[in-house]
Amino acid sequence: MRNYITGNTVEKTFRAGSTIQEASISKETKQFTYKDGSQFVFMDLTSFEESRLNESDVGDRQKWLKEGMDCTLLYWNGRIIDFDLPITVRLTVTEADPGQGDSAQGGTKPATLETGAVVNVPSFVDVGDDVLIDSRTGQYMSRA
Repeated sequence: MRNYITGNTVEKTFRAGSTIQEASISKETKQFTYKDGSQFVFMDLTSFEESRLNESDVGDRQKWLKEGMDCTLLYWNGRIIDFDLPITVRLTVTEADPGQGDSAQGGTKPATLETGAVVNVPSFVDVGDDVLIDSRTGQYMSRA
């Protein structure tokens, strides 16, 4: 079992036939609109209601978070306990060394994306190219 609030994981054995009360968890899709200091602001596009997450709640995922991106927020008792990014995110390369040699060799190089994240991309990717990144692993998938 995982406690979404504290992040702790506990192993527990249950007897056959025992019942567990189900947590009332709901998911809502909201759009990341902007960062306000150390808070990330998400907006419900139907009611225009804002939800905020602290930088510590977003953690490492902020390097894949781009304004205008739809995310899934997980609620428990009216409180945000987690959020999910789209699996594939489209980001623009802002910094990259010029490609070296023959791209058939399959070489890679580090590239900085518009969010500040650095990923290894094939040598044929240049500044200004849009790339698709797997937000779960941080791996380059393809050019967009």
